[in-house]
Amino acid sequence: MDKLKQMESFVAVATRGSLTAAARAEGVAPAIMGRRLDALEERLGVKLLLRTTRRLSLTHEGSAFLEDCQRLLADIANAEAGVSAGGVKASGHLRVTAPAGFGRRHVAPLVPRFRALHNDVTISLNLSDRVVDMAREGYDCAVRVGDLPDSSLVSVRLADNRRLCVATPEYLKRHGSPQTPQDLARFDCLVLSSEASQTRGWAFRMPRKAQGLQTEGTGEGSGIPPSAQGLEQEIASAEVPGLADGELFHYRPQGPLDCSDGQVLHDWCLAGYGIAWRSTWEVEEDVSAGRLVPVLEDYAAPPNGIYVVFPQRKHLPLRLRLWLDFLKHHYGQPAFWQSRR
Repeated sequence: MDKLKQMESFVAVATRGSLTAAARAEGVAPAIMGRRLDALEERLGVKLLLRTTRRLSLTHEGSAFLEDCQRLLADIANAEAGVSAGGVKASGHLRVTAPAGFGRRHVAPLVPRFRALHNDVTISLNLSDRVVDMAREGYDCAVRVGDLPDSSLVSVRLADNRRLCVATPEYLKRHGSPQTPQDLARFDCLVLSSEASQTRGWAFRMPRKAQGLQTEGTGEGSGIPPSAQGLEQEIASAEVPGLADGELFHYRPQGPLDCSDGQVLHDWCLAGYGIAWRSTWEVEEDVSAGRLVPVLEDYAAPPNGIYVVFPQRKHLPLRLRLWLDFLKHHYGQPAFWQSRR
């Protein structure tokens, strides 16, 4: 008996709640639907449905298998639709996840624009700062910012992202500008709380002219000048392959205000409460407009990336391929990052 037909019959019975209703919709006898379900359960070696004369109910295994079957059958239908339409018409459902702050600003505005081009595609967008398990939770792709952990996912770099120390012109006029990262101890730094990310602190690159300042320890004999000792800071050196003009180090500033939400830090910075370390995707528009001014640019760390990641597949659905191309097109334009979308 055809495996696909068994799965289709199982989905029909489970969603309609009755052998009779499912058989009527397909135009066959209820006994035929029953034999298909029996064959499916025997092949899998598990009970999928509890059947009585009055009602049907899914077992725990049946509920999980139903979701997988529905997703598989939808993919098959989408593949057939793509072929029958000459491979140029996308359809089906696309599930996307992205970090909350970045997603609100730079993913969510693109979703309705993509759907306007492909109106047979429906889209679910999940915004969350946790790292989503894409395979387990059924997402087609994720937009991620920063260094990626090793995984079985395929990643495509869409754009560069840098972190900058920024403050308002008014704040810098009142307090002056830091000349080195160590000077930040004298300023109001707006930092993420300890419960959030960035546990290593703010990343900087040592300029060639400043490499006389060692970064492999603190205290006596460490090579750090006395003026830089005794500060509440954490400096750790790390080699950066291919980075010829300086070493990467981290500084953990202490400030009067901290928050677990990056958007709040951005708002505080715009209000003139201190210096913040923010991503270019968040502050580039403010820098271009003069609302914020970068400081310590000579110490700015190399850029990391903005990526889209997706599970390894031999053949990507057309809707996903078009979405990836859509993101690459927009994120590849410098003007995109300088205006709210």
